[in-house]
Parts: sequence; structure tokens; C-alpha cells
Amino acid sequence: METPVKIFSCTQSENLSEKIAQIFGQSLGKVEFQRYSDGEFQPSFEESVRGSRVFLIGSTNPSSDNLMEMLLMLDAAKRASARHITAVIPYFGWARQDRKDKPRVPIGAKLIAKLIESAGATRIITMDLHADQIQGFFEKPVDHLYASAIFVPYIQSLKIDNLTIASPDMGGSKRAYAYSKFLDSDVVICYKQRSKGNIITHMELIGDVNGKNVILIDDMVDTAGTLTTAADLMIERGAESVIAICTHALLSGDAYEKIENSKLKNLIITDSIDSIKKTNKIEVLSCSKIFGEAMYNVHHNKSIDELFIT
Repeated sequence: METPVKIFSCTQSENLSEKIAQIFGQSLGKVEFQRYSDGEFQPSFEESVRGSRVFLIGSTNPSSDNLMEMLLMLDAAKRASARHITAVIPYFGWARQDRKDKPRVPIGAKLIAKLIESAGATRIITMDLHADQIQGFFEKPVDHLYASAIFVPYIQSLKIDNLTIASPDMGGSKRAYAYSKFLDSDVVICYKQRSKGNIITHMELIGDVNGKNVILIDDMVDTAGTLTTAADLMIERGAESVIAICTHALLSGDAYEKIENSKLKNLIITDSIDSIKKTNKIEVLSCSKIFGEAMYNVHHNKSIDELFIT
């Protein structure tokens, strides 16, 4: 007898979850939240999950309520005797804290990984972690999907001449080289220095962009300071156009204003984070297909190799 499947969504990812469930081939399960006046909340599955494979979908971007929703739903599924509990986390928040870069700071990504496992997750499916080594923070299996499966075909469809792939910082160089391999293009790298988080004091370009159409590749865009500074620098150095492609769009602070006022031609993102405002410069591609197919293959004990491009 096949293990039944139940798919539930955290409130912050309901739009994406609906699409994923449709691709998987079934409806979302019903979950209700009781909310108290002080901000506390309690999720409740309104159907049995006993003996089921449960998929819980939700990104863990701040505020911390998003993470708490996932943890409480994991605990509820565990205590309701679900057989398998998979945390489907399109955007794994707090991932920038993946190491001690100065004394007396936490390794937040490791802490979040332990919390998710302790709450009851028996498997994790996520996409474009800020650092690949975060997979090693988990003791449970991690299926780390790559948004290149979405972006590479999209870039190919644009048929851009004189294409150059760029990384907005040294840390993203591996990702940029992976894209360039499939797109048969040159690579340039930006070197930046920060005074503190989200504050860039200096940026320099390594490579030639004169006469090139540049695509900036990054895993996330927060305040958009790095992307817009890099785009403006490349246009100054003779680039014909600059398009940015980022998996996770946090777009906090004055990010929308920076993007609109920059020399970026377009910003292409996924819907890993809900409630992103579309503008003339922002285009959203859905990541629902790769998550739906990954969940289907996991449930049926099939390989997910075909979902990987890089």
C-alpha cells in the first residue's frame, strides 16, 4: 500500500504552494492558525496526517514569524504521527550567517538547521542556498535544487549577442562560471569591500565588458546595493546592457527605488518569496515546477538528477 501524501503551506508561501501542489497533482491540505492578540499563533492540521508523507512548504525569510510557522507545523506533523515529514524551503533564510567572520557572533544557519531537524523534519528540499556547505549543517537528507534549471533556458531564449556572465562579488564566481559553461560565454567578476552589512565602500571590475551584453548572476537580492552598483560600473566601463538574474528577491529598504533609478535593464527573479511587487524592470519566473517535480520524485523514490543543470 502506497504511503498517502499530504501537502500543506505556511502562510508566507501560499501562492507558490498552490502552484507546486497543482504540479504535484493534488490539492493543498487544510491548516488553520489560531492567533492571539500578543502575536502568538498556533497551527492546526484540519485533516489526519497519521502514517502520511507530509510536505510542508514555506520560505524562512525574516520576519522570524515565517521560521516559527515552519517549526510549529513540523512539530505538529511529528506529534500527529506523520511517517515522513519533508520541509520544503524555497528560500532558506538566515543563510548569510554560515560562518564566524568575526569574534563573538553566531553561526545562524547552523542553528536554524538544527531547529528544523529537532522540530521533526526527516528531509529538506531547498533551492540555491547562500553557501553550498550549509547542506552539511543538516544530519537529514537535503535535496539542494538549483534555479539554473529555470534561468539557463530563459537566458537561451533571449538569444543575446556578445553575452558575458558576471558575478557581483567574489563569492559568486563559482555560480557565474557554471552558467558560463552552459551558455558558452565569457565571465567577469566584481570585487567589493563592505564597511558593514549592506554598505559597499568600494567596487572594482575584474575583466572586460566593453561592447558586451552582461548578465549578472546572484543567489539573492536584498537592498539591491550590490547589483545596482555593479550594473552602473559596467555601463561606465562600456557594457551595452546589464540584466540581473537573482533567485531570491528580498527587496528590502529602498531596493525598488534603487533598481528603478539604476542602469539595470531588467531584474529577473523567482517566486521563492511571495508578495514581490512587479515593476517595469522586474520579471518573475516561477520555481513551482522544479519543486513539484522534486517532491513527486522523492515520494516515488525516483532520482532528481534530471532537475539539475549546475
